[in-house]
Amino acid sequence: MVDGGMRKLLTGNAAAAWGARMARVDYVPAFPITPQTEIIELLSDWFGDGTLRGKFVTLDSEHSMLTAAGAAAAAGVRVFTATSSQGLVYGLELLYTLAGWRVPLVLVNVSRGLSAPITLGPDHNDVLAARDTGFLQLHAETCQEVFDFILMAYRLAESPAVSVPVLVNLDGFQLSFTREAVELPSAEQAGRFLGPFQPLHPGFRHSRPVAQGVAVLDGATYSYFRYQLHRAVENALTEFPRVAAEFAETFGRSYSPLELYRADDAELILVMIGSYATKAKAAVDRWRAAGRRVGLARLRLVRPLPVAELRRALAGRRAVGVLDQNLAPGLGGILFQEVAGAVAGMANGPAVMRSFVGGLGGKDVSDDEFDHLLSTLEAARPEDPPADVELLMTQSEWLQVARSLTVAGKEGGDHAGSS
Repeated sequence: MVDGGMRKLLTGNAAAAWGARMARVDYVPAFPITPQTEIIELLSDWFGDGTLRGKFVTLDSEHSMLTAAGAAAAAGVRVFTATSSQGLVYGLELLYTLAGWRVPLVLVNVSRGLSAPITLGPDHNDVLAARDTGFLQLHAETCQEVFDFILMAYRLAESPAVSVPVLVNLDGFQLSFTREAVELPSAEQAGRFLGPFQPLHPGFRHSRPVAQGVAVLDGATYSYFRYQLHRAVENALTEFPRVAAEFAETFGRSYSPLELYRADDAELILVMIGSYATKAKAAVDRWRAAGRRVGLARLRLVRPLPVAELRRALAGRRAVGVLDQNLAPGLGGILFQEVAGAVAGMANGPAVMRSFVGGLGGKDVSDDEFDHLLSTLEAARPEDPPADVELLMTQSEWLQVARSLTVAGKEGGDHAGSS
């Protein structure tokens, strides 16, 4: 434990709220949505009782909330907000706008599947829909990472070499409402790590009138500004190790953009993001105990994508499987496409790659499904034809779906329950 800190049993949502509290945020525009609401409830309480000094405002939608967040950050205060699922995609227009404004704020997304049909369970289609907005993306596996990543996110966002907003993602329900022990530093330690808020732009001051606006630009000038945003996001690849080293020195916990678990001598590697990596690590331990050379590569940093780290980690492996907790209709797993693109053209790249989709809408990924994934990778050969994306489902789950379709067919007549 860091001197002066404390250990608390916190949900992922509470860990996110504590991250904002330790960052001493000045302004929180908010709009409630399941399963994120606990974050803003805690922050509302702390602003209400004076624990946090600043302003907490409930807006009428996520679109308004993000507009207010960007405007406040441009005015020169440290801003935090949070959303989930439909709220994130409702405000998607503003994500592009805020990144274009180059305002350094932190947004937490608590992942939840998108409708229709509606679900409250988590998957990553919401957050991955935002991967091209210009926001950096950090993906947490544990409640401790949720807290730590928020502090690191402010350092990244406020770096003059970056100066773009950062999205910290945690999985709804599996992490947002799971209580884990979280090491919290003292407010003084967090303050020393973060330092005072120093925006890249001077902001708006009553003593120095200034007008700013977003102009309609010709294609060449627009291209230049978009490319500059791209380079700023890329700069986070250089800034992340520096921030992580200072974080480790201050708090004793070390983070890399890509976590490798028991991967040194692995012939087979599983790549994934999010809280289900905890289950994957348990599966790797089982397989290792049985003498099978399997490892895990978990992306903490998704934007910018740490291509160099991925290439080093996957070089020379016999087979790589990517487990996507998302599905892009007509394409397959989003993460698989990104990983495959990162290693394309490598002389010593993995011999074969396989795409698996699992955990949609919070569906569990069972031990049997992990074992099936491993068996598929072990049996894969370079000469095999390209494999289609495989949906991970147990036999009992297929039977559950079949029963649901049968009932729907009986209730709906001849036009319901297509096969």
